[in-house]
Amino acid sequence: MVKNTSAYVCSECGWQAPKWVGRCGECQQWGTVAEAGAPRATLGKTVRASAPARGREARPITELAADSAVHRPSGIGELDRVLGGGIVPGAAVLFSGEPGVGKSTLLLDVAARVSSTGARVLYASGEESTGQIRMRAERTGALHDSLYLASENDLATVLGHIEAVQPELVIVDSVQTLASDQVEGSAGGPAQVREVASALIREAKARELPIVLVGHVTKDGSVAGPRLLEHLVDVVCHFEGDRQSALRFLRSLKNRFGPTDEIGCFEMTSSGIAEVPDPSGLFLSRGQEPVSGTCATVAMEGRRALPVEVQALVAGSATPNPRRVTSGVDSARVAMILAVLERRVGVKLHDKDVYVSTVGGVRLVEPAADLAIALAVISAVADRPLPHDLAAIGELSLAGEIRPVVGGTQRASEARRLGYCGLIDAEAGTLRRARQLAWGEG
Repeated sequence: MVKNTSAYVCSECGWQAPKWVGRCGECQQWGTVAEAGAPRATLGKTVRASAPARGREARPITELAADSAVHRPSGIGELDRVLGGGIVPGAAVLFSGEPGVGKSTLLLDVAARVSSTGARVLYASGEESTGQIRMRAERTGALHDSLYLASENDLATVLGHIEAVQPELVIVDSVQTLASDQVEGSAGGPAQVREVASALIREAKARELPIVLVGHVTKDGSVAGPRLLEHLVDVVCHFEGDRQSALRFLRSLKNRFGPTDEIGCFEMTSSGIAEVPDPSGLFLSRGQEPVSGTCATVAMEGRRALPVEVQALVAGSATPNPRRVTSGVDSARVAMILAVLERRVGVKLHDKDVYVSTVGGVRLVEPAADLAIALAVISAVADRPLPHDLAAIGELSLAGEIRPVVGGTQRASEARRLGYCGLIDAEAGTLRRARQLAWGEG
């Protein structure tokens, strides 16, 4: 007879230990090791087969209706863009973001838009009372008779609300605040989060009911709780933004029903969060006269082309080690561009402080902005402004050559649509030639 022994298992990676430890020895996560109370499975144990429930039998794929899972618009165009066209019935969407970024405000607006079509929406919050949610709804204009509010921390009670209301959309804010009496541990623990998410997703699949789960994030920006949570859901969206800026971005990190390279633009206002369908002017300066050290480029966020202005400032350094300060661009990338400028073009920067930044708080992570950064630095050194209708798109090599970039045709068409008559790209060949073309010298 096999003796039943207790083991301590990590909920993240499955690592086992004979006694409790605070940190997993495999994945190095804190607070994920818990006692496994169930006896270990033996080799002689088997699972008995059971007949599927009526209506749940396996059917040929050709007999299934093609319109059984279609996108339904949420009423917010930018959100529908990220989701791939709308919310799919039975889909589980995980909505994450830092505290105070506007997750609850945006989802309350979504609930109001959907309820305005006559559909019932259940908004279950474990963080706020119904009175607090009502106050925010009055401020943002999200009041509607078809919008049902519930303030609960018990999973069974939330499932009871779903049974009583029979909604067409459920929003749970947040999954870390709910707890089930079937699992030991406090709300927010790995076991509780796994049980709560699994129960809600099962309910969503059984009822063809779309459900949105709000998830907290850790210090490094990842979703708090077990990694299994992101695997269980169908869509993972991340809502991000700078506290010093009203601009907010919604990105799709996982999407089983659409692309994962789309981005939604929003703006935080006094009356809530407003979508920005055309963010063309958000990342450009408002000056009427050309200023030295500025150059426009076109960045690709998913399939959306966004014009971004790069600004550079060069000043004499009073220290042996000149400063290289960047904001919105990769510092290592800027250091490489400065080295190319000094070695291939002859721009002396070894005794000067260089500051490079973007307008509007946008972050450029793609190499397509290399040429714009280089021309902005050249303009700042010469104290000679570039033409106001000039845009630069291209990647720089260490040899000073300009390489073509992904989506070059779309970037060029977007630049011309916005009025940039002069466009410098890979056709210029080299950075020296690009400098000449920028001021019409060749």
